[in-house]
Amino acid sequence: MVKTAQDIILKPVITEASMEDLRAGKYTFRVLRTANKTEIKDAVEKIFGVKVAKVNTIHMRGRSRRMGRYEGTTPSWKKAIVTLAEGSKTISFFDGMI
Repeated sequence: MVKTAQDIILKPVITEASMEDLRAGKYTFRVLRTANKTEIKDAVEKIFGVKVAKVNTIHMRGRSRRMGRYEGTTPSWKKAIVTLAEGSKTISFFDGMI
Protein backbone atom coordinates (compact mmCIF):
# COMPACT_ATOMS: atom_id res chain seq x y z
CA MET A 1 0.00 0.00 0.00
CA VAL A 2 1.35 3.38 -1.02
CA LYS A 3 1.04 6.10 1.65
CA THR A 4 0.05 9.52 0.33
CA ALA A 5 0.76 12.77 2.17
CA GLN A 6 -2.88 13.00 3.24
CA ASP A 7 -2.68 9.49 4.73
CA ILE A 8 0.36 10.40 6.86
CA ILE A 9 -0.82 13.74 8.32
CA LEU A 10 -4.11 12.94 10.08
CA LYS A 11 -4.99 16.21 11.85
CA PRO A 12 -3.46 19.13 13.74
CA VAL A 13 -3.14 18.99 17.53
CA ILE A 14 -4.72 22.11 19.05
CA THR A 15 -3.70 22.52 22.71
CA GLU A 16 -2.37 25.37 24.82
CA ALA A 17 1.16 23.98 24.62
CA SER A 18 1.04 23.55 20.85
CA MET A 19 -0.28 27.10 20.41
CA GLU A 20 2.69 28.46 22.41
CA ASP A 21 5.05 26.57 20.07
CA LEU A 22 3.56 28.33 17.02
CA ARG A 23 5.50 31.49 17.88
CA ALA A 24 8.74 29.49 17.59
CA GLY A 25 7.73 28.02 14.21
CA LYS A 26 6.81 24.58 15.60
CA TYR A 27 3.62 22.90 14.42
CA THR A 28 2.08 19.80 16.02
CA PHE A 29 0.22 17.10 14.07
CA ARG A 30 -1.33 13.73 14.76
CA VAL A 31 0.29 11.34 12.27
CA LEU A 32 0.08 7.76 11.09
CA ARG A 33 1.61 5.40 13.67
CA THR A 34 3.80 3.66 11.09
CA ALA A 35 5.14 6.87 9.51
CA ASN A 36 8.80 7.75 10.00
CA LYS A 37 10.37 11.20 10.24
CA THR A 38 11.34 11.37 6.57
CA GLU A 39 7.81 10.53 5.43
CA ILE A 40 6.34 13.11 7.83
CA LYS A 41 8.74 15.80 6.56
CA ASP A 42 7.91 15.08 2.91
CA ALA A 43 4.16 15.04 3.64
CA VAL A 44 4.19 18.43 5.42
CA GLU A 45 6.29 19.99 2.66
CA LYS A 46 3.94 18.64 -0.01
CA ILE A 47 0.64 19.53 1.66
CA PHE A 48 1.49 23.00 3.00
CA GLY A 49 4.27 24.09 0.61
CA VAL A 50 6.76 24.94 3.38
CA LYS A 51 10.38 24.02 4.12
CA VAL A 52 10.84 21.73 7.15
CA ALA A 53 14.03 21.94 9.23
CA LYS A 54 13.38 19.26 11.86
CA VAL A 55 10.80 16.64 12.89
CA ASN A 56 10.39 15.24 16.42
CA THR A 57 8.04 12.30 16.99
CA ILE A 58 6.39 11.02 20.17
CA HIS A 59 4.38 7.84 20.75
CA MET A 60 1.39 8.78 22.90
CA ARG A 61 0.09 5.93 25.03
CA GLY A 62 -3.68 5.45 25.28
CA ARG A 63 -5.30 6.48 28.55
CA SER A 64 -7.42 4.32 30.83
CA ARG A 65 -11.10 5.25 30.74
CA ARG A 66 -14.16 3.96 32.57
CA MET A 67 -17.82 3.89 31.64
CA GLY A 68 -19.62 2.69 34.74
CA ARG A 69 -18.17 -0.66 35.69
CA TYR A 70 -16.49 -1.21 32.33
CA GLU A 71 -12.86 -0.19 31.91
CA GLY A 72 -10.89 0.23 28.71
CA THR A 73 -8.22 2.32 27.05
CA THR A 74 -8.24 4.92 24.33
CA PRO A 75 -6.12 4.07 21.28
CA SER A 76 -2.41 4.87 21.23
CA TRP A 77 -1.30 7.41 18.63
CA LYS A 78 1.74 9.21 17.28
CA LYS A 79 2.44 12.94 17.50
CA ALA A 80 4.89 14.87 15.34
CA ILE A 81 6.30 18.30 16.18
CA VAL A 82 7.51 19.90 12.95
CA THR A 83 9.96 22.81 13.05
CA LEU A 84 10.01 25.00 9.96
CA ALA A 85 13.19 26.39 8.40
CA GLU A 86 14.18 30.02 8.99
CA GLY A 87 13.16 31.45 5.61
CA SER A 88 10.01 29.33 5.24
CA LYS A 89 6.52 30.82 5.17
CA THR A 90 4.02 29.96 7.91
CA ILE A 91 1.26 27.37 7.55
CA SER A 92 -1.86 29.36 6.70
CA PHE A 93 -4.19 27.00 8.60
CA PHE A 94 -2.68 28.16 11.92
CA ASP A 95 -2.41 31.89 11.11
CA GLY A 96 -5.64 32.92 12.84
CA MET A 97 -4.79 31.01 16.03
CA ILE A 98 -1.69 32.89 17.14
